[in-house]
Amino acid sequence: MTSVEITQVSTKKGWIDFGIGQPDVDLLPLAQLAKAAAHRFKLKDRNILQYGNQQGSGDFRISLASFLGEQYGETVDPDELFVTAGISQALDLICALHTRPGDTVIVEEPSYFLALRIFADYKLNIIGTPIDENGLIIDALEEKLAKYNPVFIYTIPTFHNPAGVTLPVGRRKELVRLSDKYDFLIVADEVYQMLYYASKPPLPMAYYDASNRVISLGSFSKILAPGLRLGWMHARPSLLEPFISCGYLDSGGGLNPFVSSIVSSLIKLGQQKEYLNFLKQTYRTRMTTLTQALRQHIPALQFTDPQGGYFIWSCLPEGTDTEILLAAARKHKVGFQTGIRFSSAKGLRNYLRFCFAFYGEEQLLKGVERLSRIIR
Repeated sequence: MTSVEITQVSTKKGWIDFGIGQPDVDLLPLAQLAKAAAHRFKLKDRNILQYGNQQGSGDFRISLASFLGEQYGETVDPDELFVTAGISQALDLICALHTRPGDTVIVEEPSYFLALRIFADYKLNIIGTPIDENGLIIDALEEKLAKYNPVFIYTIPTFHNPAGVTLPVGRRKELVRLSDKYDFLIVADEVYQMLYYASKPPLPMAYYDASNRVISLGSFSKILAPGLRLGWMHARPSLLEPFISCGYLDSGGGLNPFVSSIVSSLIKLGQQKEYLNFLKQTYRTRMTTLTQALRQHIPALQFTDPQGGYFIWSCLPEGTDTEILLAAARKHKVGFQTGIRFSSAKGLRNYLRFCFAFYGEEQLLKGVERLSRIIR
């Protein structure tokens, strides 16, 4: 063994890869978590090392509900929260309990490509439905619903990955109405809900649920640290019950009781709010730096400035194949995500996604300069 790999992604020295959709390692809150851990250990509560309550620690859910309520501007009931090991794990659990091979799920076109992989693992029939600058196109979705019978719709309603768009209130209400009419669940991936750089987005989808059909998914991966593997479902108690009582948790107990206890302390100490504000300021600056540089040096790219999240979704003229461009870009030690990865129909070949969260401003500018050698 010549090296020990610790992280999911390892970047080669000298490379700048806009395709990495992760937080900057140098920004991760080591000192804040050390302080929170010290606070928790002083309580000398060994229960945090025991098998956890299936729904998640009550202490943590109360802290989380308080934090979320402050961020959303609306009350959050701790009984409507279920602790997960992040959104990916939540999606896996939803598939395990609600689907069988061959079932249909509807996703946005484009959609988060790694969620598509989870659905493929469960051998689900994945059907794409188009979006526009305001997210899901409701009329197009209803045409799909009349033809297919999905178990659930997977949507990223706020600061979409990769498109960056946000579903307005009217469409959120229409989506919920359709879920009742056609009898399907809405699984809302809202990992970027609190990372807004201008006006606050609409409330999470769970607030529009009138008939027990919405599961909102949140995570600390983008607002604190992905290595914590800590997130939550936000839904009516009747929707959470199958997860709370499933065999997986009956055997292993609630998810992440130790980590959630430390994050509970971090919230109580006010550090989560402070760190979130720091991230929003930092990412806002990086987003502005990248959008301005792309417009100046690669005018052929067409995109709308994101109002939150991590990404810039851009397109080149029809007929362009961004996979060919990526091969050329790699010769200049620069990368990006190609549009086809986000397509359930293997389309969107002229699209590409940039992330502005992983690198500082100097590297972002250097990466654009390299990319401008092959795209003008």
